[in-house]
Amino acid sequence: MRSTLYAVLWCALVAAAQCSFQKKCSKLARELQVKNATVWFSEFVAAGTNLSFPDTDPSCGQASLVVNVDFCRVAVYVATSSRSGISMEAWLPSDWTGRFLSTGNGGLNGCLSYDDMAYAVELGFSTVGANNGHNGTSGAPFLNNPDVVEDFAWRSVHTNTVVGKQISQAFYHRKHKKSYYLGCSTGGRQGFKSAQSFPEDFDGIVAGAPALDFNNLNSWSGHFYGLTGPVGSPTYLTPEQWNAVHADILAQCDGLDGYVDGILEDPEICQYRPENLICPPGASDTSANSSTCITGTQAGTVRAMFSDLHGSGGALVYPRMQPGSELLGTPYIYYAGTPFSYSADWFRYAVYNDPEWDPATLGPDDYAFSDALNPSDIRTFSGDLSAFRSRGAKILHYHGQMDQIITSAISPRYYDLVARTMGLPSSALDDFYRFFRISGMGHCTGGPGAASIGQGRAAAASLDPDQNVLTALVRWVEKDEAPDTILGTAFSGDGEVVFRRRHCRYPLRNRYTGEGDPQDPDSWECIL
Repeated sequence: MRSTLYAVLWCALVAAAQCSFQKKCSKLARELQVKNATVWFSEFVAAGTNLSFPDTDPSCGQASLVVNVDFCRVAVYVATSSRSGISMEAWLPSDWTGRFLSTGNGGLNGCLSYDDMAYAVELGFSTVGANNGHNGTSGAPFLNNPDVVEDFAWRSVHTNTVVGKQISQAFYHRKHKKSYYLGCSTGGRQGFKSAQSFPEDFDGIVAGAPALDFNNLNSWSGHFYGLTGPVGSPTYLTPEQWNAVHADILAQCDGLDGYVDGILEDPEICQYRPENLICPPGASDTSANSSTCITGTQAGTVRAMFSDLHGSGGALVYPRMQPGSELLGTPYIYYAGTPFSYSADWFRYAVYNDPEWDPATLGPDDYAFSDALNPSDIRTFSGDLSAFRSRGAKILHYHGQMDQIITSAISPRYYDLVARTMGLPSSALDDFYRFFRISGMGHCTGGPGAASIGQGRAAAASLDPDQNVLTALVRWVEKDEAPDTILGTAFSGDGEVVFRRRHCRYPLRNRYTGEGDPQDPDSWECIL
């Protein structure tokens, strides 16, 4: 009888607390005062709700998701100029940890990263995301509107962070304790842009596969079409031939880390020789789809794909695509025999303001013009992080070593730039900036390696900070316990754990010791 009464009282208290939270949420939209902003709505979302996004551009590809905690959802439009603005949302959990987090974006897109927002709000962060100043994945909104380009370059994330903190404080009636950022790809670039230009915004940044040196990245991603040519060109390789290239890369380089498992721990040390695959005299028609050998001309294509891009006068534009990414990139993206859409859109709508510009004409003059123009200072390649460092803020940077969209070679290039600019060896950089190379990971996620490191909801094998980049960052910021390695998990298609592996912080690389079970992370070591 007594236990039943306690249960009833407990349920009443819980219901009362939830009711109070709902009422507080519902009136927030009426009470919230934000400069240059229109508050569209505030609504309570119960745990387990299948939340739909009917107003999201279909190209963003996310119609709904389930969120597993109670939270208050706030939608706001903030004018950033007389002809531009951002649509943003703040998700405020009922069980708030006192932490704030901003999410990033991807590609050229104006899509809120709802899945990242759900991940963060479920971990108790008051969480924000924004549309980068435009809707959908096309770059067309940039046309003749540099204000929208400026939103995309930096203003969206900064504005969404400033406003998001105001909303969070207004709702909880107290300021956040620590501020964090989570993003990959364009989102990784946005994280570094924040550290470079707005060092007060975040106490900790998780930046994955960052689109650094953005103008030259678009020149690099656009130049592949000039290498492959259209489908059927003498320079084009079929998907079957790329499969053969991948197998040959593994034959030449997989054992460099001490263990043959289909994964290159450090693609930088792989100097692949594609001439090994040239068809012998008398071979059948090499243009047939069934062919797995290649012509001398095709070998030249492969060698160019895995070479640094240089511009006029031999200046480096962007480092090479790393060997090993072929199967994740084939038969689409850079290997498809078609122009890369994001690069084409950037040049058409942000650089030249000419929708008819032909990406097949891309060349060194375009590389130089784009980088000199540097629309809205989007480059994001400053090596001076001293203001960020002086605050005691931290950066956890990761990059998949099978990234099929942004070469993993750009990340060590940037890390080394920071070291030179700030005059710091790795032992000193480790105090505030650590970079981890994730073997077998594709672009931001996926791939055959131990690629689940907590970079998102679907990739959170554990919340243990030793296995999760977000909780590792929180521990580093709040307890000054920096991660030495990140333990990643590889899953099978049915969700079973295949193996785990510790990923080393740069400049260390991973090597199998030759002893013990290679599926055991203790059988690997980080070496220079």
